[in-house]
Amino acid sequence: MYVLFQASSRPSFGKTVLCSMLYFIDFNYYEIYGELLTNETYIKSKKGIKPIHFREVSQDLIENHQLFFRKEPYYNRIIHKYYPLIIPNVKFSPKELEIINYSINKLIHNNASSITRYAIKDPPIIIANLDEEIDFRYVFSRNDEYSILTNSFI
Repeated sequence: MYVLFQASSRPSFGKTVLCSMLYFIDFNYYEIYGELLTNETYIKSKKGIKPIHFREVSQDLIENHQLFFRKEPYYNRIIHKYYPLIIPNVKFSPKELEIINYSINKLIHNNASSITRYAIKDPPIIIANLDEEIDFRYVFSRNDEYSILTNSFI
């Protein structure tokens, strides 16, 4: 909800961008702190990165009137847009918020095509097989382009 609250007003911010951004937030956090932020599992799929609980969580938020979903035109495509209906109650620690905001700011200008082109070159995704879990431990195989440690974060 926090990521949506920060980025959902951008015309290109649909489900693909959201799922990719969640992946980078989690993997960036793991790279810095060696622990999981959300305990989500991500799958490498033909359409990009898929958090396995995304459908379940988004449906629950929609049913509880905390999230609004609709399909919207975006150039010659239809994207799946999610809008928060509430202001999220942020319960993140300062170090968690720092990684989350860093990741949002780095990726917010992407659309589905550009973030997918970027994400598929991240070593944990390269190493994963199609339709299999992306292993967090491979975050330590990242090169300078993807490593949060070498991208002026610290």
